[in-house]
Amino acid sequence: MEDQPAGNAELIQQAQSAASQPSFVNLLKVHRELLVGRVQNTQCLIDNLLKNEYFSTEDAEIASQYPTQADKVRKILDLAQSKGEEVAEYCIYVLQQVADAYYELHPWLEEIGFCPSEVICNKPVENTDPVSRYHQKLKDELGRDTKFIMSYAQKDDRLLEETYAANIMEFIKQNNEKLGSVNSLEDLLSDDIGLINEEGETIYVFGDAGIGKSILLQKMQNLWSKGEFNIGAKFFFRFRCRMFSCFKKDEAICLKDLLFKYNCFPDQDPDEVFDFIVKFPHTVLFTFDGFDEIHSDFDVSSIPEICSPNESIHPLALLVGILSGKLLKGSRKILTARTGTEVHQSVVRKKVHLQGFSSINLKEYTKMFFKDEAQRTLVLNQLEANPNLSSLCSVPLFCWIIFRCFDHFHSEFDTHELPDVTLTLTDIFLLMTEVHLNRAQKTNLLKKNNQSQVETYRSSKETLFALSKIAHGGMQKSRFVFDQDDDMAELSEQDLHLGFLRPVPHYEADGGDQSSYEFLHLILQSFFTAFFLVTEEKVGAKELLRFFAECSPQDTTLSSCFPIAWLKNHHPTGEDPFRNNEHFHFTNLFLCGLLSKGRHKLMRHLVSPASLKKKRKVLLSFFFESMKYHLKGLTRARLKEYKQLQVKPNFVWMLRCIYETQSEKIGKGVAKNMSANYIKLTYCNAYSADCSAISFVMNHFQKQLALDLDNNNINDYGIKQLLPCFRKLTVLRLSVNQITDQGIRVLYEELSKYKIITYLGLYNNQITDIGAKYVARLIEECPSLTYVKIGANKITTEGGKSLAYAIQKSKTMYEIGMWGNQVGDEGAKAFAEALRNHPTITNVSLAFNGITTEGGKSIAEAMKHNSTVNIFWLTKNELDDEAAECFAEMIKVNKRLGHLWLIQNQITARGAKCLADALQDNTALKEICLNGNPISQEEAKAFESEKRLICF
Repeated sequence: MEDQPAGNAELIQQAQSAASQPSFVNLLKVHRELLVGRVQNTQCLIDNLLKNEYFSTEDAEIASQYPTQADKVRKILDLAQSKGEEVAEYCIYVLQQVADAYYELHPWLEEIGFCPSEVICNKPVENTDPVSRYHQKLKDELGRDTKFIMSYAQKDDRLLEETYAANIMEFIKQNNEKLGSVNSLEDLLSDDIGLINEEGETIYVFGDAGIGKSILLQKMQNLWSKGEFNIGAKFFFRFRCRMFSCFKKDEAICLKDLLFKYNCFPDQDPDEVFDFIVKFPHTVLFTFDGFDEIHSDFDVSSIPEICSPNESIHPLALLVGILSGKLLKGSRKILTARTGTEVHQSVVRKKVHLQGFSSINLKEYTKMFFKDEAQRTLVLNQLEANPNLSSLCSVPLFCWIIFRCFDHFHSEFDTHELPDVTLTLTDIFLLMTEVHLNRAQKTNLLKKNNQSQVETYRSSKETLFALSKIAHGGMQKSRFVFDQDDDMAELSEQDLHLGFLRPVPHYEADGGDQSSYEFLHLILQSFFTAFFLVTEEKVGAKELLRFFAECSPQDTTLSSCFPIAWLKNHHPTGEDPFRNNEHFHFTNLFLCGLLSKGRHKLMRHLVSPASLKKKRKVLLSFFFESMKYHLKGLTRARLKEYKQLQVKPNFVWMLRCIYETQSEKIGKGVAKNMSANYIKLTYCNAYSADCSAISFVMNHFQKQLALDLDNNNINDYGIKQLLPCFRKLTVLRLSVNQITDQGIRVLYEELSKYKIITYLGLYNNQITDIGAKYVARLIEECPSLTYVKIGANKITTEGGKSLAYAIQKSKTMYEIGMWGNQVGDEGAKAFAEALRNHPTITNVSLAFNGITTEGGKSIAEAMKHNSTVNIFWLTKNELDDEAAECFAEMIKVNKRLGHLWLIQNQITARGAKCLADALQDNTALKEICLNGNPISQEEAKAFESEKRLICF
């Protein structure tokens, strides 16, 4: 071989290389059936083979003529194999490059290690797959449609990515207890967190009106269009639920029409695209916005269950079929609705509570809204100085309105300040309406508009009356979409451009081109409905109070509740399964605000003073009587030192309405009729903005008061709104309320003034070591404070030490709850010293705090010298047998301890035996719980005779 010429060696090397390369023709032969089964699109292959002249026109016609997809694939493979290696290689290259169309072949391509030659890599490949093209069209349309924020204003052209600020979102259980935080949008569709029903397919997102549900969906849609929402969805279909109310009763369409005609129509082969969707439903993501806005007067249960994607039926039945999984089972759905909307538990996979802005979210949104730093500083300073405004801003819609008003006052009056008074929600909507009306005013470019609010309203009376008439007519029938010709004849073209209304698609099967409009938000329709009730002279007592009756519980007997005769036998229409009353609640709230004394100066220019006086009298009379009735029906309990009153979420709406009236007389009357000094408002969906209303009434209590606001969304702004109440509070429970160190500082500053607080509940908030130090100071300065629950926060060793030192100094502390922090061994040692010889402390929880054997030994040693602690929780730490031995020694000495919980630690049978033996010397201890430790059932049998040692 060494004597052969160089040229021959090169030829031999090339031959060997060629022999080592796989035969692409053989690959097509060997894997023929796999390719026949997985190649779903043949046209793309044919198009590219034809374009690169590997196939003739005749070849393409022959391959296309076969009736089934499988036969078409077989013919393409036969033709490619007959034309040699290059054509076979190019076929495989197309399968690799058009990844969207042939995604099922990705594993096969990796398995064979396909690496195209340089010649083939230089050949063009065009993706002509209808499914891929439709995927791209969906992305393009969603990207274009969601680029700007359009949910709150017709003319607001702010970019979504420059305006969107995240909200607080939490996964919750079916019973509404918190399950975990939503840290990213991808968490919504991941099975790793928040799953409560594996059989369900719908992610149910709920929250109050204006809390940001629609914007949340818009953000998801926008991210998906840019490839930044990585949840494996090939198709994203979005629907607004109110469209399903716009179809006629006898309307019937099929699933394909619902997807394509009312979303995005494929440019090519809709049948092939639809077949792909039906075959691979897991590639589909739906969003259905506003389930509560469906208004239907027929019983959904009477609709036959639909399982066929090709059958035509009412669109509402299609919606129910998709949500229940009868249609496109395996597709993913995100459904939004207002709080209180009933959604069948069987369809719900996850339940998500959207809770509005935290203080951090608000600062982020402020930074986005006000680009100029000087303006932003002015706004933040005013928000900081006005808790009322800050709390309203925790609801994104109200925040947007307030910021628009800031903008208006800056541009029109060279100031960024809103009136320095207590602003109710009615005031905010009046300001927003003023801002929109000023769009129609002709102003001199060199002169700022200085027209007063009264003048603005008076000069726009006809427009306001026309808008309020439309709103009221729709509210009576739960209609939210209006036809320009039929409903809006009294509005001019100029009125349509003020921004109160915006165009919406016309949902008709015949594709009519008649324009339809809706109010920019449902709450604005409620505002104008109330405006109609106040300004229309012909409205009598019956019509004025109609929506209060609509908001009454269906199982309530109203005969003694309402002072107006017609209401005595009125029951709200409760047949609609989609019904939600929140828009009626807001109508009532604005009615109270517009009829308040503070609004008389404005409203008397729009309606006669006599009519205002008469309507206000009717309203106040209604409140006195209905509140008396409501309070009689609430659950009451007699506690050791308190008369407890358990209110319902509906009660918070009543407080909101009372606050809007700004009537001290009603506030005093309600406080008096409560006949209780422990008000329990748990799970009432109360927001920080509601704290103004709560405080308005609670401040009228003459004596000391216990206030339980656990499991709401009070946050730091709400605490500031409660300031007038602090001088009366002996019990304050604020667990699960998004409170940070800033709110804790306010609590310390106020509660330490009066020194009457006995119980402070702060479990599961956002408190760090900084906040823990404020609570520690409160313990030191308030000898009356005996119960502190501050578990499940973000407290580490430093904060734990501060609390322990304060407890050590206290001579009155009875219970400390620290479950779910991270005080560690150093914090445990500090608590050990606090417990040593403490004269009063009885219940202690240091569960789930990262405490190891070192910290456990310190606690055990200190407890030898404690004669007060009865219950000690040390669950979910890292205590081992060595720690168990120390606790065993302590048990022999301490004859006061009644319950020791060592659940979910690292104690084995050896440590358990030490504890069991120690119990022989202690008859006072009632139980030692060792559940969840590494002790087998077989090992546990050795301790069966000691019933107080619980291993399972």
